[in-house]
Amino acid sequence: MLPSKSRPRPARHLAAILLGLSLGAVGISAAQSAMPTLPNPPAGSGLLQNSPLAPKPLSASEAKSLRSIFTKSRPGSLRLEQCPVKGSCVAPDGEPDGLGSGFVIESGKNGTLALTAYHVVFGAKNLVAVTADKTRYPATVVAYDDSHDVALLKINVPAGRTLAVLPIAAEMPKVGQSALAIGNGGGEFLVSKTGRLTALDVAASRANFPSGTLELTAPLVPGDSGGPILNAQGEVMGIVSYISARATPFGIATQSSYAVPVTKASPLLSELRSGVKVDAPVIGLLSFGDIADEYFEPLGLGKLPGAVFTSVTKGSPADQAGLKPLKPLTSDEYGTPTRLSGDVITAINGVRIRNFDELLSAVRARKVGDTIKLSVVRDGKAIPDLSLKLGPRTITAEEQR
Repeated sequence: MLPSKSRPRPARHLAAILLGLSLGAVGISAAQSAMPTLPNPPAGSGLLQNSPLAPKPLSASEAKSLRSIFTKSRPGSLRLEQCPVKGSCVAPDGEPDGLGSGFVIESGKNGTLALTAYHVVFGAKNLVAVTADKTRYPATVVAYDDSHDVALLKINVPAGRTLAVLPIAAEMPKVGQSALAIGNGGGEFLVSKTGRLTALDVAASRANFPSGTLELTAPLVPGDSGGPILNAQGEVMGIVSYISARATPFGIATQSSYAVPVTKASPLLSELRSGVKVDAPVIGLLSFGDIADEYFEPLGLGKLPGAVFTSVTKGSPADQAGLKPLKPLTSDEYGTPTRLSGDVITAINGVRIRNFDELLSAVRARKVGDTIKLSVVRDGKAIPDLSLKLGPRTITAEEQR
């Protein structure tokens, strides 16, 4: 039982932490890949609600033009399914473990290639691409850049057959342009959503979200990730990555959507075509929230607030270094912990860390293979610094899927 609203809570999100409920962790739910979600638009956002500068609705002519583009572009768009390694991925015998979107950028004698968001295919072992005519093709990840949340796929199309291709824009878009998204949000199959670009080069407010994104008003949802954002000429100008959303009595309402920009001359696209695989560095920790500063000492965690975590990936750098997750020692009559054991990370290489997001930012600023020193308070007492070498995020794939 949770404490009543009239009682102070000793930890922000603590009940969710200790019950293992996800507050934004990447995972699979209801057969669709979880789209990374921010509670509010990032700083620098162009979305000004209830403002005279808010983006104009699409005109009738713009809407008509985008409908025509959707009809032409849908054959080059894909539904991506993460199928069970054993068993069927097709109803009524089975269903996908995850769902996302993508689009074809090349199909010919040299094979068929497609783009998607990396978080859609992260850790996938049995990936299938479904075209608009419901034909299913095996797909494999041949290149990716985790920091930009983009992956290049090879679609295993039979010899002599080609798929429709979506052209990529030659130039970066401008604020105010109309935009068309094609995706599989909410379990739909290759449907369209429209909006307007409201900002360029948006800085993410969390280290594990890509920066430099396009912001648009199209109401995207989980399942749309990895799909194309097209301009009024029918050219791809971005790849859907994440959304900002707010809770309502009727569910989650998308405030704005974000896409990784792409052009024909994009260095990112060239690197992917060359087969690059860029992993984000990790320690191997998972957290579902922070503890308010004033409760660290009463909970037995010491006087110095820092980053707390609730699980350690087996075999990870954190595991090898002996880091210990939070565990409840005692609880009150409502089931809320009153005493905790575990580690609090207070600094990296001597630089102060106050919460998990700061820890994540400090780690993401480095590279796989870098060695760091962690200052740690264990069960309320400082212990000698722990040294560990950062590993690739792929070591957490099984835990996060």
